[in-house]
Amino acid sequence: MAQSHMAAPPADGAGRAVAALDRLLAPLENIFNLLAAFSILFLMLLAVAQIFGRALLDMPIPGFIDFVEQAMVMFAFLGVAYCQRENGHIRMDLLVGNLRGRPMWAAEFITTLAILILMVLLVWGSWAHFQRSFDFGEPWWSRDSSMDIRLPLWPAKLVVPVAFFVICLRLALQLFVYGRALLTGQDQPVGVPLHADAATQAAMEAAQVSGRDDD
Repeated sequence: MAQSHMAAPPADGAGRAVAALDRLLAPLENIFNLLAAFSILFLMLLAVAQIFGRALLDMPIPGFIDFVEQAMVMFAFLGVAYCQRENGHIRMDLLVGNLRGRPMWAAEFITTLAILILMVLLVWGSWAHFQRSFDFGEPWWSRDSSMDIRLPLWPAKLVVPVAFFVICLRLALQLFVYGRALLTGQDQPVGVPLHADAATQAAMEAAQVSGRDDD
């Protein structure tokens, strides 16, 4: 996983606009990431209750698998935009990590554009999948439901295009920044994660593990 740090606030107008958009988008990403974390906590507590209920009281939780399936969607997708902002997705940066200046920004621009195109297609496809499940005329507005306690499936299906739309916003912002850096030759553009060398990565990982942040 690539480690990164963010550039200092810019002095020019376009950079300030990017920084403002980044500050507007960041709280939404933080909220989604927090919801993903709470879904994991919910699953942990639910699993404990399921084990104790089945083992001690012979009373398993009805619809346990149904709840697990719904929560899995939340922690799998809601944090993707936050992770993109923090450069936390797994990536092979053996080549890009050794580039500097315009060649690096060109590589980042091309890869970010490819990811953005893919995510736009996934938004379109996942939204169509949600629409096939949602119907105001049906009970619980759902055309399909889970196998056990018949939970409506459209809320979980809605999470996917919404989460993908948010990461599309983040990718579009980063694409603009990479393109601008490519044209101007900036060393530290704002709004995108900056690659760190091995020593900086080690220091950041140590600070993260110890719970301290010296930035």
